Amino acid sequence: MWLLHFLPLPLLARVGESLGMLFYALGRERRRVCLLNLERCFPDLSADERAALAKRHFRALGRSLLERGILWWSPRESILSLVRLKGFEYLRALRGKPVILLAPHFVALDTGFARLACEIDAASIYSRQKSDAMNRVLLAGRTRFGKQRLFSRQEGVRPALAALKLGLPFYYLPDQDYGPRDAIFVPFFGVPAATITGLSRLSRLAGASVVPCVTRMLPDGEGYEVACYSAWEDFPTEDAAADTRRMNAFIEERVKEMPEQYLWTHKRFKTRPPGERRWY
Repeated sequence: MWLLHFLPLPLLARVGESLGMLFYALGRERRRVCLLNLERCFPDLSADERAALAKRHFRALGRSLLERGILWWSPRESILSLVRLKGFEYLRALRGKPVILLAPHFVALDTGFARLACEIDAASIYSRQKSDAMNRVLLAGRTRFGKQRLFSRQEGVRPALAALKLGLPFYYLPDQDYGPRDAIFVPFFGVPAATITGLSRLSRLAGASVVPCVTRMLPDGEGYEVACYSAWEDFPTEDAAADTRRMNAFIEERVKEMPEQYLWTHKRFKTRPPGERRWY
């Protein structure tokens, strides 16, 4: 990855897409997960259409993996030139106040954090890697600009609350299946999905505004675009379930805009309602 980050982005993008297709061919389990997720979320598509979408997803996934080398080792100026920032005024208007950046699991979400780190100090959660070497590289890469704070998922929400109270925006990724704990079943593309209520709960506890932040990978190695949206009004409410449905509905709309870039290889529907058989 260190060697490849010297390549021009259009060429690196093609190498990454080729790697993604290799993953598609050899990664039987993740290919099966991806196709099953697409079948449940897009039942109106034919099997051939879902297979084509899955291949586009794996190409985007391969790109995102190799292009992390740019985030971890390229100079700040390269990241500024490759990643456009849109809607930053919504975040600037809340400077010094507690803000949660809702960052759904699109393949380029690491790029979004790196681009924002060029402008502001923020906090986020990460998952510890099985490889100690990869864990060290990941932490060093994500904290190389400014004074970023990263907490492992195992530390819970207390560090996030502390960061919010210090005025650090919290880059939050609450849209995966983390098991039944603190989760409720709300629709995601019409399918009951175990979803944590953390966005509603954190926002209420910290008195924080929610500013969605979505990163899009542009085609043909043209770079990326990070889009910040205006802060949600009337959020949170007293109804955590309604708040969580609102979050999933927002993510659905963004997925429809770029379906190949959502992380379909994740077992999003792993936790099922009582009595329902497992899917994966």
